[in-house]
Amino acid sequence: MARLRSLVLVLVFVGLIPALPAQAAVTVTFYGHEGNRVQNGWLLFPHAFVHLHGTLEGNGLPVDYAVGFTARSPGPQLLLFSDRGILNRPEPVYIADGIAYLSVTISDETYEIIRSRFDYWASAEGGTYNLNTRNCIAFVGDIATVVGLATPSVRTLSPNGFLKDMVRMNPPGSLAGIQHHAVVG
Repeated sequence: MARLRSLVLVLVFVGLIPALPAQAAVTVTFYGHEGNRVQNGWLLFPHAFVHLHGTLEGNGLPVDYAVGFTARSPGPQLLLFSDRGILNRPEPVYIADGIAYLSVTISDETYEIIRSRFDYWASAEGGTYNLNTRNCIAFVGDIATVVGLATPSVRTLSPNGFLKDMVRMNPPGSLAGIQHHAVVG
């Protein structure tokens, strides 16, 4: 038996028998961005977005995709009117400057559902931006619901406030694969 085990190990190392696949998983992390400050000449507004990262179990493909929902043309007109919304991919420095509130490990099936929700939010049907009702917070709330997280029923205009409430509503252990990041006071 020991000789057989040694032979298998040698064959794996020389590449004649492929090694067992590594444990693959995709994680979705929910972020808030403080905003209300100037950075590199740009006024940053409070914002919420999601970041999917990891490896798909089914095909081994890497995933690294961050996205949020925002108005196509930000400005004071949004106080009175709806506008076309767009999915916006934040730069890595913006992600690093954000606050990660919580993460959930998801299945490949849930990943595909989330990707279809992205398609919906980018479509003519789902892509209307309204500062009070269809904003970055509503987008993050929609993705959180797909993942199985509880979300606040009352929407706020504070992305970080919404995410703090979401963390409180989803304590550690409340959902398989959940991990908290930000300290919520």
